[in-house]
Amino acid sequence: MPSYWPRPMALKSNPIVAERMNALPKVVFSRSMEKAGWSNTRLVKSGLGEVVRGLKKEAQGIAVMGSGSIVSQMAAENLVDEYQMVLIPVVLGSGRTMFESLGKRIALKRLSSRFFANGNVLVCYEPVA
Repeated sequence: MPSYWPRPMALKSNPIVAERMNALPKVVFSRSMEKAGWSNTRLVKSGLGEVVRGLKKEAQGIAVMGSGSIVSQMAAENLVDEYQMVLIPVVLGSGRTMFESLGKRIALKRLSSRFFANGNVLVCYEPVA
């Protein structure tokens, strides 16, 4: 993300998205990073649950992009209100799952789905209490 959106190429090819991505507040959870170099980015090294609970009180919406371990940790603490996943029809044969370390079952109710011409499917679910 920070290797693309702040760059001139992103600003030229996707100016509206790039402006929004660069302007929005961002939180990066990392134990190894020393500094977050992207504008409007806050680096958090611990306390994921506490930080997310605080963000949920402040923000109108939170999106987790590209981190199955963050999603799994949030799900374990019942901090996910809606799952929006894009299914891409490719069989990899191996890899990690978004919920591999969850350790509990969460029932989901489908809210919507959208099919794309390229075969991808967007599915949206909410946890069932």
